[in-house]
Amino acid sequence: MRVSLIVTTYNWPDALSLVLSSVAHQELLPDEVVIADDGSDKNTKKIVNNFVHNFNIPVIHSWQEDSGFRAAKSRNKAIAKASGDYIILIDGDVILHPKFVLDHVKNAQVGFFIQGSRVLLSKKKTNKVLTSNQINFSFFESGIGNRKNLLHSNFFSYIFQKKKNSMKGIKTCNMSFYKNDCCKVNGFNEDFIGWGREDSEYVVRLMNAGVARKNIHFNLIQYHLFHNENTRKSLGHNDAILKDSVVSNSIYCKKGIHQYI
Repeated sequence: MRVSLIVTTYNWPDALSLVLSSVAHQELLPDEVVIADDGSDKNTKKIVNNFVHNFNIPVIHSWQEDSGFRAAKSRNKAIAKASGDYIILIDGDVILHPKFVLDHVKNAQVGFFIQGSRVLLSKKKTNKVLTSNQINFSFFESGIGNRKNLLHSNFFSYIFQKKKNSMKGIKTCNMSFYKNDCCKVNGFNEDFIGWGREDSEYVVRLMNAGVARKNIHFNLIQYHLFHNENTRKSLGHNDAILKDSVVSNSIYCKKGIHQYI
């Protein structure tokens, strides 16, 4: 099974550099990394180019023009360019535990998508991490929220995994699925413009198509860098699209990934 790691980013090159450094230190490397860039400037391109020349695996920079928050379109383009059978989605503001990719691969299961959680770093801790280029963390460090999510245990992960379909807690910063399942529902819905709900709506259509949700704890560990929240001004419009997909039991969106394949 070929694995493609998709990293979404927008104009935070210092964070992306740390994320990619944590990718380079994975016990199991993905077969490729695809940067889903929603219109970053040349500073991000420099970071990507540096890793293109220094990684032992292919790094693809999937860039689109900056025209506001268009994460759905950016992800679709990146996934379309990916050669992997299995897709792992993360954001460009999460540092990965060394076993992160390995954990996603070993938990992969036909007929399911995987949802993981994250460890939250405080603003002060994030500033320190960015200054020191820290990518490894211990349980007893200060500046860490959701501390229980830092514990790595295969035994507890097996005991506490849950297979339950719902939209609660959906986060594409720590998600994986088979590319064929993504294409079956036409990927992310590009009618979503601005922050919010595009990940939940995608998952609704996956579940309507028979792809069930599997929640994993004590594996798939990632450390989320603090940043200010995105504007919520598009939530009214996006909530309406989500509600329509739920009510109509939608499986396939009209404007999705197939236009790039």
